[in-house]
Amino acid sequence: MDNDVSKDYPVLRSSLQCVKHSPSPGLPLVYLNTFLSASFAELFTFPLDVTKTRLHLQGETAEMAHAKGSQTRGMWGTFAGMAREEGLRGVYGGLSAMIIRNLFFNGPRVVFYDFIRRQLIYVDNQGKEVLTVFRGFLSSCLAGCTAQAIANPLDIVKIRMQVEGRRRALGYPARVSNVKQALEYIYMQGGIKSMWKGVGPSCLRAMLLTTGDVAVYDLSKRNIISMIGLEDGKLVQFLASVSSGLAASVLSTPTDVVKSRIMNQPVNERGQGMHYRNAFDCYYKLITQEGIMAMYKGFLPCWLRVGPYNIFFWIAFEQLLRLQGQHSF
Repeated sequence: MDNDVSKDYPVLRSSLQCVKHSPSPGLPLVYLNTFLSASFAELFTFPLDVTKTRLHLQGETAEMAHAKGSQTRGMWGTFAGMAREEGLRGVYGGLSAMIIRNLFFNGPRVVFYDFIRRQLIYVDNQGKEVLTVFRGFLSSCLAGCTAQAIANPLDIVKIRMQVEGRRRALGYPARVSNVKQALEYIYMQGGIKSMWKGVGPSCLRAMLLTTGDVAVYDLSKRNIISMIGLEDGKLVQFLASVSSGLAASVLSTPTDVVKSRIMNQPVNERGQGMHYRNAFDCYYKLITQEGIMAMYKGFLPCWLRVGPYNIFFWIAFEQLLRLQGQHSF
């Protein structure tokens, strides 16, 4: 910024000096750190994501017709059943797709959020940077939807790979065994269009999820520092990540259930879903056939996964920034 302008505006000069001493990370660095931190967190929490997806699909008419009278399982029963019947391959099914997805979803969405929020942050009369709740939520919604639009094919692959063990148990033939084969299989079913099946509920879910686990983390951390007076450190990061994990789970679970069902359903020769016409049809059938609480199937494993995931992710992310001599998020 021009020196003459900074002389006329002491608040801006104070802000610039702060940035000079604690430089904000560049967007490529934010992307790299996000990918590394997200992949690190997945190693500890991914089995609960598989459990959550299996619970989303329990109760589908198509599945129950082939389940030979078997009872549905709860969270721990589902997890224990996977571990016992399918082994490590089952509980980590789709991990490769998730790691690749981090390149196209988690990395870009934090970068997009960081870029947009930097444009919306302003400096108040005391020289403090301010990000309002509305501006934070707007940044997260735009970032989440854009990133999901890019990563949607890999979401379909991840879900397909996560349910392969269940399909085999129900007597279906295996559809996919790796990411490349899954992408080819999906393309053969319906062309490029099939790669973006369910993108509507996926984008809505990504907007809500990003609001919960990125915007809420950012805003919670700012408010904890401002209101309680704690210094930015691991305690503040822990408290903010716990808040963001709960918010992300509550906001995203209903759309996550619908997304899982639409992406997993088979299609006819015209590439149309055989169980649900669209997201609204899925919501309607979900509520009328299985009850309103079916929208929160998998909430507990989602929260148990997203909570620790956010702790692992944000603390790792912040520590990488500090090791690189960058300003915290």
